[in-house]
Amino acid sequence: QVQLVESGGGLVQAGGSLRLSCAASGRTFDTYDMGWFRQAPGKEREFVASIRWSGGSTSYADSVKGRFTISRDNAKNTVYLQMNSLKPEDTAVYYCAARGPGVYEYRYWGQGTQITVSS
Repeated sequence: QVQLVESGGGLVQAGGSLRLSCAASGRTFDTYDMGWFRQAPGKEREFVASIRWSGGSTSYADSVKGRFTISRDNAKNTVYLQMNSLKPEDTAVYYCAARGPGVYEYRYWGQGTQITVSS
């Protein structure tokens, strides 16, 4: 079982930047695909970005392409989300998630960290 803890959230003004971190427990972290999701007030959870276990393939929601970058450091059991040019519509609780090999859905989730972008 993998446990995930997000950090790095906070309040920023539009156009600013933040970097989220997701620290994972477990010695098999390097075999897990990782993703970032977010949920705004009154909205359903939506996909933000993902990265394969190898770090060689990434995917982004259209709304964040060119602004957000997902990366991972398997040696540190950590995945990151660098968020630049933040917009008020990026305001949400951001969740880190993990998906093991051969599994379709993300099975493990962090507690979430709040990102608030003021206009």
